[in-house]
Amino acid sequence: MAIAELTLEIRIEHAQSLKDRRQVVRSLKDQLRQGFNISVAEMDEAVGWQSATIGIAAISRSRDYLHGMMEEVERAARRMINELGAELSDAFWDYVES
Repeated sequence: MAIAELTLEIRIEHAQSLKDRRQVVRSLKDQLRQGFNISVAEMDEAVGWQSATIGIAAISRSRDYLHGMMEEVERAARRMINELGAELSDAFWDYVES
């Protein structure tokens, strides 16, 4: 069984408060959960208003399936982040085999 982990570093330049930041993060998490069968969580504490780290995980028997899925999730997340007025500053993913 393989586990894929995708980490998204987000820059939210327009955020003037923690509420602005939360709105972007919550919307992104909800949209990703609804669109894909994945786990999504905020990985850092809200120490700054203009940045966030989102962690995404998926499990499958097929590493090839996970590879395609993570590419699709990353593309969708990039589009969603742009629509929310933020930008994806970095994205990286890895596999864990069990």
